[in-house]
Amino acid sequence: MFPTTSPLTRQDALNRRVFLAGSSISLGAAALGSLQGSKASAAGGLTGFPNYAPRAKRIIYLFQSGAPSQMDLFDPKPAIADRRGENLPDSIRQGQRLTTMTSGQKTFPVAPSIFKFAQHGESGMWLSDLLPHMATIADKLCMIRTVHTEAINHDPAITFCQTGSQLAGRPSIGSWVGYGLGSENEDLPAYIVLTSFGSGRPNDQPLYDRLWGSGFLPSKHQGVKFRNTGDAVLYLSNPPGVSNEARRSTLDRIAALNEQRFEKLGDPDIQTRIAQYEMAFRMQASVPELLDISNEPKHILDAYGSDVSRPGSYAANCLLARRLAERDVRFVQLFHMGWDHHGGLPAAIKGQCNDTDQATTALINDLDERGLLEDTLIVWGGEFGRTIYSQGNITATDYGRDHHPRCFTVLMAGAGVKSGLTYGETDDYCYNIVSNPVHVHDLNATILHLLGINHERLTFKYQGRDFRLTDIHGKLVEPVLA
Repeated sequence: MFPTTSPLTRQDALNRRVFLAGSSISLGAAALGSLQGSKASAAGGLTGFPNYAPRAKRIIYLFQSGAPSQMDLFDPKPAIADRRGENLPDSIRQGQRLTTMTSGQKTFPVAPSIFKFAQHGESGMWLSDLLPHMATIADKLCMIRTVHTEAINHDPAITFCQTGSQLAGRPSIGSWVGYGLGSENEDLPAYIVLTSFGSGRPNDQPLYDRLWGSGFLPSKHQGVKFRNTGDAVLYLSNPPGVSNEARRSTLDRIAALNEQRFEKLGDPDIQTRIAQYEMAFRMQASVPELLDISNEPKHILDAYGSDVSRPGSYAANCLLARRLAERDVRFVQLFHMGWDHHGGLPAAIKGQCNDTDQATTALINDLDERGLLEDTLIVWGGEFGRTIYSQGNITATDYGRDHHPRCFTVLMAGAGVKSGLTYGETDDYCYNIVSNPVHVHDLNATILHLLGINHERLTFKYQGRDFRLTDIHGKLVEPVLA
């Protein structure tokens, strides 16, 4: 299986995970070949993938970290407008477990949204007045109101959305996509992550690099995060006195030494290291050009809003996502923090919508005008929803909301989804699902389907078991497919 070495040397050199997984030389060679080959070979992922003709070539996932309040943005509940302050009926709560933030409350006062809703577009999609720009593209959106999850706290819930498991250590969705489909761009990673801080709650729940990690997949599939302050990518420039030719010569010598080591040990992480050195070298040229928006027309910059000129902002990241889509980066994920509104929700959610409403709209319109929306899938959503009852005190103008896993809203747009569709129904309290439930596993199965991937076939053997993003669950949400 491995090149001939003594058992002691092999066990010393390879970690237990790699040894038990039985990774072969061909795996490591694929890591190098996918970056050193031609454009055509760079596009290749696993044999047989995609499984069928894809509707989407790429994903832009706009993850709203902290959990947006669905009844204040997407799911109006006029039937409870006159029940402000009343205790949530036991028949609605049904003994649902509570977080530690509200488990001590003696009552659960209903807090109807103070924001106004209206129908928009030919589809008549309901949107809050907090989203005036997104209202103009209602007929381009697909709204799923009945997404649900098992996780009730932020970290396990975000981990579940990203990896299909509440426990850390599994590969992220972007890593699975890169593993299955490979890269379409030789000079940029297949999976790029961008983060931004929300103005609604600047010191919100933290994010961890493992959320875009590759887990037990080969490490070359992990997401590459661009920093939101300072240089997006460190050390892109050569040190003073070092030319590109000298750097190229150095990398060639290092690669030769690593190849010798690989021939002796067969450790695929060695080939991953070679591939990452090669990618870093190419990014020295590709990333500065990517980040330079000086040639963007003024009307495009204006469309994204004034914050577009501030690197690391949500608006700047949305524009960068469009530029990455133009360069055929397979999976782009934006994490926007600040949606965790346990108190002071009305003021905080206005700040979050001010961050995201215009830029999200500009991104979708920009892609559409360039003919990219037809093969780009946009996903917008958080890790769970918010409770209709208030956490803490409630007034006529102020309230907070706790975590709610039973129902929340996710938006999709672009390749392969029905535009202008509102799917699923929740009860009058936006607390329970009435029809058409969509589990997180179902959502992920549908995302993979639009990329031409059968979620049951994208597997990786680890510790004697075939794992996949959707675990042993997941079904297509066929009614949302165009």
